[in-house]
Amino acid sequence: MKTKTILAILSLLIFLPSFFTFAQKPDFSGEWKLDKEKTVLADNQLFLSSITIQLNADSLLTKRVYENVNGEEYPFDENLSLDGKDCRIVIYEMPRTSKANRSDTDGSITIESATTFTGDYGEEDMTAKELWKVDTSGQILTIEFTNTLSGNGTTGTNYYNKVK
Repeated sequence: MKTKTILAILSLLIFLPSFFTFAQKPDFSGEWKLDKEKTVLADNQLFLSSITIQLNADSLLTKRVYENVNGEEYPFDENLSLDGKDCRIVIYEMPRTSKANRSDTDGSITIESATTFTGDYGEEDMTAKELWKVDTSGQILTIEFTNTLSGNGTTGTNYYNKVK
């Protein structure tokens, strides 16, 4: 009987720490650069070339850097709550409304945004939905996205390597 108790306690001591390791949510914080070899980029469109993320328990601060085919960069900062509430900013004279949620099951982050700009036919909204995931090593960030403008949608997956 004593042997069974000792074996049970030893089993708990061995398996319990690994259970908590699996239960931890991924850490998105850090600086991430686009892996251009793994990512398929659309012709003549802006793309998110790098992103710096500071993830807190209830908020997400990002510095996004978009780039065009000529290498010109367009950075902006965005601070979002992780409770799904709308957050508003203005980037390059364009209003942007975004909301973010963190999944309780796998720790992924979903960001939905609408950016209003004035085009040839008046005001238009570009809507975007992003699903962020970090691999088990914590070194690769995957962003699956869907962008919609004037009823036309673009989908894809971008891969980012952690720089620091």
